[in-house]
Amino acid sequence: MLRLITDFDGPIMDVSERYYRVYLYCLDQVKAADQPVKTLDKGEFWRLKRARVPERDIGLKSGLDDRQSQDFAQLRRDTVHTLPYLPYDQPWPTALATLERIQGLGVELVVMTMRRVCELEEALERVNLGGFFPPERRYCLADDYVKTTDIEDKPRLMARAVAQLPPAPSVWMVGDTEADIAAAQSQNIPVVAVLSGIRDKEQLAQYNPNHIAEDLTAALDWILPQVNAPLQSPLAPL
Repeated sequence: MLRLITDFDGPIMDVSERYYRVYLYCLDQVKAADQPVKTLDKGEFWRLKRARVPERDIGLKSGLDDRQSQDFAQLRRDTVHTLPYLPYDQPWPTALATLERIQGLGVELVVMTMRRVCELEEALERVNLGGFFPPERRYCLADDYVKTTDIEDKPRLMARAVAQLPPAPSVWMVGDTEADIAAAQSQNIPVVAVLSGIRDKEQLAQYNPNHIAEDLTAALDWILPQVNAPLQSPLAPL
């Protein structure tokens, strides 16, 4: 049996609209009343985010001064994961069909996310995806968990999952960030990075995933032949 551990934001949910709405809000809150700014369009903003351009630099590119850009970066961190903005997240158009296909193949699905319990439950209920992930197959942060960094916290989640879940003949991870790759590699689990999330190909390649795919559908198409075949070397071509 194949167990597929997938991140939620990126492989399943498109978070770009939430991040862009928070960008617009923070820019409006930080700029002076009569200050002209250079509001980035969504495409340019998301390109910068996926390339890991610092928030402060995005503020500067938008016409804020140095002090304002620091305030902008802090306000963004304080706002982006708050419940009022989470409804902007929507499943990718192919996500539901791919999850149904995974279920139909008898693949065990596990979700592993840096969302807190309340944030994950909100999304699963709102977009009706809860049936794909039974409660005992959901790994996320407690509502009162004190975060450090994703690249530290996610390997801890992975270690807990490996300790709690029953053994499986084949286990794979799908994610869209360096934290997903680090979590999988910490437990010697092969990992496919997808380009449907918050990192671009250049950023993901630095962490040596086993493969980089366009999205969850393409990741599944690549993983299935590997299950009964020798594992390819990291960063097999697209």
